[in-house]
Amino acid sequence: MKILLKSIGCRLNEAELQSTACDFNKLGHSITNSIDDANIVIINSCAVTAEAERKSRKLIRKIYRDNPLIKVVVTGCYATLKPEEIAEKIGADLVIDNKNKDKIAAIVSEKLDIAAVSAHAAEANESTLFKRGMDRAFVKIQDGCRYSCAYCIVTVARGEERSRTTTEIINEINNLHNNGINEVVLTGVHIGGYGSDTNSNLPILITEILKNSNIPRIRLSSLEPWDLTPELLNLFKDKRMMPHLHLPIQSGSDTVLKRMRRRTDSTTFIKSLAMARNEIPDLEVSTDIIAGFPGETDTEWQQTL
Repeated sequence: MKILLKSIGCRLNEAELQSTACDFNKLGHSITNSIDDANIVIINSCAVTAEAERKSRKLIRKIYRDNPLIKVVVTGCYATLKPEEIAEKIGADLVIDNKNKDKIAAIVSEKLDIAAVSAHAAEANESTLFKRGMDRAFVKIQDGCRYSCAYCIVTVARGEERSRTTTEIINEINNLHNNGINEVVLTGVHIGGYGSDTNSNLPILITEILKNSNIPRIRLSSLEPWDLTPELLNLFKDKRMMPHLHLPIQSGSDTVLKRMRRRTDSTTFIKSLAMARNEIPDLEVSTDIIAGFPGETDTEWQQTL
C-alpha cells in the first residue's frame, strides 16, 4: 500500500507523522507525496483554533475530491475533540484519537484490512524524511500540558504531561543523523514540562543529547517564558544549540495575561528576555500574540503594541 501523510498545525504533528511513516515502512508499505498514487491518507489534524478546524475539514474534503477511491484516516486534536463530526458529517473512513496515535499503523492495518508486506519492509532505522522532501527532523520529546490557559483547547485534546525516555529520544536522533539529518527540533505540547512525570527536566535531557549524539544542530520549538532558566540558557554555550527561542507572550497587558491564566506578566517576560540575550550572543527571538482576546480593551491592546 502507498501511504500519503498530511499534517495541519504544530510541529508536534509533523514529528508524530515521522514516527507513523516509520511504522508503516516496517510493515512493508511505502510513503508517497502523490495524492493520485496513494491508497490511504493519514491526516494529523489540528483544533487549536476554529480556523484550524476549518482547514482540517477543507483538507479532508479536498482529498476525497482529488481521489474518490482513497481511504481517509484522521487523527490529531480535531479528531479527538470531534470524532462524530468527522466520521458522520465529513465521512472519514477511520478516526483515531490522540491516545491511540502511536498505534496508527497497527489500527489502520486491522480496521482497513491491509496486510503487511514483509518482503518490502524498511530497515528499522531507515528514515522516510527525504522520501517526503524534508531535511530537518522534528523529534517529539513529550506530550500533554499541566496548565490550563483560558484560550487553549490543546490541554483537553492532549491530556496530562507524558515524557518519552531519554534513551528513546537519543536513539531516534542518532538514527536520523545516520540517515543524513543534520538538524533536529525538539518539540512537544509543553517542552519545558519535559520530565515532570519522570523526575527529570529539559536541561538534563539536552545535556544527555549533547553528550550522546553528534547531531550538528539542535533547535527548540516553542518554550513558555517561565521555563527559561539559567541552567537551560547555559547549554547554549555549545555551538550545536541554535541561538533561537520562540517565547509566546500572548499579550503585553498584565490584566489580559491574568484573564488568560498565563503564569507570567510583562515585567517578568522582559526580564527573562534580557537574561536570555545576555547569555546567548546573536539570539533571535520570536513570539505569539493573540489579538482581540475576549474583553480586551483598546488600552490593553496598546500595552501590547
